[in-house]
Amino acid sequence: MVERLPPRLTPLASRFGLRPFYGDIHNHCDISYGHGSLPQALKRARRQLDFVSVTGHAHWPDMPVDDPRVAHIVDFHVKGFAKLDRGWLAHFDVLARADEPGIFTVFPGYEIHSFAHGDYTIVYRDLEPHPLIKADTPAELHQRLRDALGDAAFAFPHHIGYRLGARGINWASFNENLSPVLELTSMHGCSETSVMDRPFLHSMGPSDGLSTARAGLDRGLKFGFLGNTDHHSGYPGSYGHGRSIVYATENSRSALWEALHERRTNALTGDNSHLFFAIGNIPQGGLVASPGEPTLAIEAVAGSFIDTIDVIRNGKLVARITPDLEPSAVDPGALDPGAAEIETLLVLELGWGARGEFHDWSGSIELIGGTILAVEPRLRGPEIVSPLEGSGDGMDQDQISRDDNRIDFSIRSFANPNNSTSSTQAIAARIRIGSDARFLLRLDGQDFETNATRLFAGALSGNLGPIDSPAFRLHPLPKPHQWQWRGAIPINPLNKGDWVYVRMRQANGQWNWASPIFSV
Repeated sequence: MVERLPPRLTPLASRFGLRPFYGDIHNHCDISYGHGSLPQALKRARRQLDFVSVTGHAHWPDMPVDDPRVAHIVDFHVKGFAKLDRGWLAHFDVLARADEPGIFTVFPGYEIHSFAHGDYTIVYRDLEPHPLIKADTPAELHQRLRDALGDAAFAFPHHIGYRLGARGINWASFNENLSPVLELTSMHGCSETSVMDRPFLHSMGPSDGLSTARAGLDRGLKFGFLGNTDHHSGYPGSYGHGRSIVYATENSRSALWEALHERRTNALTGDNSHLFFAIGNIPQGGLVASPGEPTLAIEAVAGSFIDTIDVIRNGKLVARITPDLEPSAVDPGALDPGAAEIETLLVLELGWGARGEFHDWSGSIELIGGTILAVEPRLRGPEIVSPLEGSGDGMDQDQISRDDNRIDFSIRSFANPNNSTSSTQAIAARIRIGSDARFLLRLDGQDFETNATRLFAGALSGNLGPIDSPAFRLHPLPKPHQWQWRGAIPINPLNKGDWVYVRMRQANGQWNWASPIFSV
């Protein structure tokens, strides 16, 4: 089971009998076109996630086969589709070996491209081998999945923000029964609104305002939010590229499936944070009878300092919470200034160095005067979304282990490729410390020491050698009210057709979007 930073700090979610489980159900490896083996992808997924689906490329009915300008694109798609066809049934055995009930849940999946309708990821519930089901339209796909598998398959649109006709979403053919959720963010960019701090930069083009999630909600459609990586180098859950939360009773195939269909989901960019809201006895993703209760109960446990928590209603910002101005930690005792110990978040980031280089880190961090409660790897793969970029698995010997006061690790990091793209690796830990806590950091035989007072004042950085050598950064420690918030936000009564959702932005640039509640 993946350790999470906020497992016990979820009283609101617990009231509904729910827990957050973290996954990525749209990513790629070499089962079609892409890099990295399926076993390696599943190994990486288990390191950071609770559930996964590794996606094959299967079909493109309106592929531009007669346009010589994109012949190279057509070529690797045709070859990738054929490769998946050949290996599809056999790959179920690999999935079944990786699946561990209650610990790590694996779903089969593949995708279909379309200029006319946008791209869709198809997910099967069960691991019994079943043929690929292909179709040219969402309506045809829905019927064929129903005929063959009943309710044991669904499909969701991804990278929806591209314009209609350029593999962006076609709202006219979107089917809520086929797609209870859609992909809000991935390596391609964020599709919440027209302007976000994660723009579409892929060679396929920019996003279009009529293809955003807000545009679909404005049309009266109902769907939940997912985040996935769409990583093409065998790295499900690659940090900063997209992840999903599913709020379920347990990590079982049936419980996750039910939660996906009830839209109890969140889209994340990176940190395994927690953001959950409800209106009365209706949790996020649900339907409330208008006029509805005018109070939102909100609970947030972040992976870093919380910047803002926003309430969005019918496309408008109606409330903004800044925890530094309105402190309300999830743990009531956390705000006691006389408390002997507090819980906080320790983040060690590793990387930097000369362009084009990598470094294999070996080290440990020891906590004196405190306890390590949970550890979260924040590991990422390369920025690859095409088989024409990069190659192979490469080395993958990342190891992280811990006890109550020490974390040991071996991690490979790559230097940042430019001044705006991070390729650093990180380890985050939820810790309980006293005021005299100290941290002993050993990196490649070098020792560094600091204390809680220094890290509450700000980040601490250092290099292993001279300028341009690999470097580390211990992030500043947040106080409890800076990474937790819970409270009630009054809003005007909901009318029929209204929708409301909550999102959280962290100071480190990571996001969390909770699926809407809809008034019916």
